[in-house]
Amino acid sequence: MKVLLISNDAGGYAHHVEAPENTTVQQMFERHVGTFHADSYLIRVNRQPAAADQVLHDGDRVSFTPLKIEGAA
Repeated sequence: MKVLLISNDAGGYAHHVEAPENTTVQQMFERHVGTFHADSYLIRVNRQPAAADQVLHDGDRVSFTPLKIEGAA
């Protein structure tokens, strides 16, 4: 399935990525961002807050926005 991944880390970008069926939000995060620290990110699917165990579907829009930018006061 294809999912639109929007990452606001390091300036932001969006691109379509392939993901296996039944991929969860947590699995997508770990694959594209790193160790899962949900408390450090605003995580949304189709512009709505998402749970770590939410299963993604073809065409979903996933965004990972850091709550604190490194170096910011």
